[in-house]
Amino acid sequence: MKLIEAKEKDIPLIQDLARRSWESAYVGIISSDQINYMLGEMYSKDEILKHFENPNYHYYLIFDENNSSFEGFIGYEHNYEQYTTKLHRIYLVPESKGKGFGKGAIDFLKEKLSESNDRRIILNVNKENNAKKFYESQDFKVYDEVVLDIGNGFVMDDYMMEFLIHL
Repeated sequence: MKLIEAKEKDIPLIQDLARRSWESAYVGIISSDQINYMLGEMYSKDEILKHFENPNYHYYLIFDENNSSFEGFIGYEHNYEQYTTKLHRIYLVPESKGKGFGKGAIDFLKEKLSESNDRRIILNVNKENNAKKFYESQDFKVYDEVVLDIGNGFVMDDYMMEFLIHL
């Protein structure tokens, strides 16, 4: 596995990986209308370009060197809050789950904290998403719950999780 820093030219690939992942991960959790709405809002070219313009926001593509294929991506933002990096996005295509790519990406992110003064990683995960168990296996803990109105009559009903760096 190799993590490759994404560039503007990779936006269509990020969009494709997101759609493939979401269509598997969220079926039965949120409606297809909400999936399409969120993908359109969160993964539009303009939205991703805003992230690329933010020097604290980073995208990395997860590349499987054995199969020469892109298996997912990670998007995170240093200094989201004081001493805090936010893991905004980590998605794997369905056929790559359970192969260590997620753990590798989380380990990579933990190492990247050294590039900032951050000592904490936070993320949101849908309360019905099985990924919560994965995050717990990587030493993340639930510290809050939130229901966010995301527009168009939709909400995100999430756990907020954190990983603390022990200095």
